[in-house]
Amino acid sequence: MTKFTPEDLVQYLYKEMSEQKSTAIKAALDTDWDLRESFEQLKEAQKNLEPIELSPRDEAINKILQHTTKNVGQLHSH
Repeated sequence: MTKFTPEDLVQYLYKEMSEQKSTAIKAALDTDWDLRESFEQLKEAQKNLEPIELSPRDEAINKILQHTTKNVGQLHSH
């Protein structure tokens, strides 16, 4: 029987592994109750994670807009 690490379970949870390894973990989860318990704990922890909202700072957006406006102006003057 193959031993799977917590890292393997995280990869499985996020679907970041080969189909072959994913199939092996799924089969192991059906028969290994300790592994299943660990996986369920990971799933529960995943649910409790707050979603991360990524967005650039206003300063960065303004610099990009200024740069773009400057370059467009140069294009029209040629």
